[in-house]
Amino acid sequence: MQIGVPKEVKNHEYRVGLTPDSVQELVSAGHQVLVEQDAGAAIDFTDEHFRRAGAVISPSAAEVFARADMIIKVKEPQPDECRMLRTGQLLFTYLHLAADPNQASLLLKSGAIAMAYETVTDDRGHLPLLAPMSEVAGRMAVQAGAHHLEKAQGGRGVLLGGVPGVAPARVLILGGGVVGSNAAGVALGIGADVTIMDRSVDRLRELDRMFPESIRCVYATGAAIESYLPEADLVIGAVLLPGASAPRLVTREMVGRMKPGAVVVDVAIDQGGCFATSRPTSHQDPTYVVDGVIHYCVTNMPGGVARTATQALNNVTLPFVLQLADNPVRALLTNANLRNGLNIHCGRVTHKAVADSLGHDFTDAFEALKK
Repeated sequence: MQIGVPKEVKNHEYRVGLTPDSVQELVSAGHQVLVEQDAGAAIDFTDEHFRRAGAVISPSAAEVFARADMIIKVKEPQPDECRMLRTGQLLFTYLHLAADPNQASLLLKSGAIAMAYETVTDDRGHLPLLAPMSEVAGRMAVQAGAHHLEKAQGGRGVLLGGVPGVAPARVLILGGGVVGSNAAGVALGIGADVTIMDRSVDRLRELDRMFPESIRCVYATGAAIESYLPEADLVIGAVLLPGASAPRLVTREMVGRMKPGAVVVDVAIDQGGCFATSRPTSHQDPTYVVDGVIHYCVTNMPGGVARTATQALNNVTLPFVLQLADNPVRALLTNANLRNGLNIHCGRVTHKAVADSLGHDFTDAFEALKK
């Protein structure tokens, strides 16, 4: 199979779909890999590194899209990229379609087969291709929050860990999954006062065992969220409904009762965000203020540590890329976990949560593949 890797074009996105090591694995398996010029240059994966791994370097994204049977990316295709896709061409990347009806419309119109990293599952129902970026984003959320709490950034002028004689900052984390647990670990390591909320009592028990005697684990009712928000210096939104829009847990009125200079980091912004006041931002212009509260809603947070994130992502995507490259139809028909990643197939929405969020008709993925 001819596999194409275009350079990412989203604002301040420096990750790349395949590392040179991944390219070498694919070439060794008998596939051809076409990489756009300078696709990984920003993170020191040079064209020469890719050439030595066996890739062919292409001068343009247009050539990559025109020649490749399968496109491997990191972030969702931008409108110009969607228009370069063709009927039957396979796209494998993060899509987050529930929050992006325009992208969904363009992908449906293209006739391409669009697979989302974030909805591929494993045998336990977990999301293995989302997990490493959730780990990165959870850890970065605390860094970002700590930075923007500084007075020079407009924050309250509070040090997360405090110092002897001065209480630490209060951190509230909404959601105890991969993002939430990684955020909690970093915040606790710094010395912050951490509360984490979730709607799964079993997960709260796991978190209590994970962080004994150092964290508050609270069941996430609306009343509980409302009572803890006014005391928080940093609030991290870390909720996820696979493939669907994120639930809005915090209203505009609740934000208005937070401390002036407090910080919100909405990691769920890729799926629409869990604060009513959230809207997408970029690394170039990461924050805005609502009712005195700083909002950090960067949609590609892991892109800020692009080399680490690229390597972590390739560690989990490569086995699936190899399966698809060998025989995509067979891989999708025989591997239900991989098939869960199929969001759009030749003009039809094939993931139930995506269809429901966007108001589209749903076609079962298995049935779509057999037609």
